[in-house]
Amino acid sequence: MFAYVVRRILATVPVMGVVAVFVFALLHLTPGDPAVMIAGDIATEADIAAIRAKLGLDESLHIQFGTWIGSLLRGDLGISIFTNLPVTRLIEQRLEPTLALTVTTLIVSLAIAIPLGVVAAWKAGTWIDSAVMTFAVLGFSVPVFVLGLVLILVFSLSLDWLPVQGYTPIRQGFGPFLANIILPSVTLGVVYAALIARITRATMLDVLAQDYIRTAEAKGLGTGAVLLGHALKNASVPIVTVVGIGIALLISGAIVTETVFAIPGLGRLTVDGILKRDYPIIQGMVLLFSGIYVLINLLVDLSYMFLDPRIRY
Repeated sequence: MFAYVVRRILATVPVMGVVAVFVFALLHLTPGDPAVMIAGDIATEADIAAIRAKLGLDESLHIQFGTWIGSLLRGDLGISIFTNLPVTRLIEQRLEPTLALTVTTLIVSLAIAIPLGVVAAWKAGTWIDSAVMTFAVLGFSVPVFVLGLVLILVFSLSLDWLPVQGYTPIRQGFGPFLANIILPSVTLGVVYAALIARITRATMLDVLAQDYIRTAEAKGLGTGAVLLGHALKNASVPIVTVVGIGIALLISGAIVTETVFAIPGLGRLTVDGILKRDYPIIQGMVLLFSGIYVLINLLVDLSYMFLDPRIRY
């Protein structure tokens, strides 16, 4: 197991290297000059040239890339062009809202999706199954920003139950924190829950058709023991796989959700960096999101050995 973990960790190095090359090339080869945006409309050519020299944008691409990689290996993601603050500090300032949104979304989506998927498989072919699948199709089809705006219209503007936008840290009170985070979490969690519910139902249907399930039922075990103790346990590997893959949905959905609900998180920071062509912020955020996704995939692979004793590496 230790050798497998080491191999997987080492395998992430070339992956992150390819991501770094791709991000750098994509940003620097697309039209647009951040020096022009910084200088403003009334700047002269000399002003723009001075800004380019200060930022190192007048160097050739391979020199810029080498400088950036050298700083990256030292843990330096660069300095924001517009705020003049280290990117690592900006990430630290914006990390809590995104982390809170991600955790609450996982709790909401898993609490909804897994029970729905199990019940749908247990009641396959009934109206309950049809209702769950309708929810799954609709939840996965409706864009995140549309669902977010609808929830704001209903629960914030019409019923006046919850705040329209913003974020309150949990240290300022759990009530205000929950009031601000519940709508974004439901908005983002519906898409995630729809995916997990469909996979849970499909996997449970396959497991419930196995002989050992019929044996457990013949022994007189209750429905709950059969569904949870036998079927769900043996269906956990595909479900965990989808949960890990769905992290990509959370990353992309968090960017949109934080923009709709004005949450000052990493997604909002990414959008601001893209709009201003702030290269260090964009590069740092893409590398951070890529690293998180690679780490989640590693944890998912390692979890297989604990969920299914037959899996060994």
